Amino acid sequence: QVQLVESGGGLVQTGGSLRLSCGASGRTFSIYVMGWFRQAPGKEREFVAAISWSGGNTYYADSDFVKGRFTISRDNAKNTVYLQMNSLKPEDTAVYYCAARRGSGSYADTDYHYWGQGTQVTVSS
Repeated sequence: QVQLVESGGGLVQTGGSLRLSCGASGRTFSIYVMGWFRQAPGKEREFVAAISWSGGNTYYADSDFVKGRFTISRDNAKNTVYLQMNSLKPEDTAVYYCAARRGSGSYADTDYHYWGQGTQVTVSS
């Protein structure tokens, strides 16, 4: 079992930045691929980014909303994965979830076995 707890969400103005953190406890954190997803009101949950156990491989959503603005990273010594979000827009408003899975990186939420409770990000215009 892996327990995940997100933090770092909040209210920010358009153009601002936030860094989300996800702390993990339980089984060895370093063996898991970690991912970030988000779900806006009335919309399906969507993939944002993922990172391999070593941090050597990162995966980002193909959509333009991520490119050049979001960066995923991890610190295995701290059992923590981060999502740095810059140049935030109102359409980034959502609940952001971190998730963990064994194996290779994946864009599909159904491939992830463990989930945090989510952290709310609200971007005001």
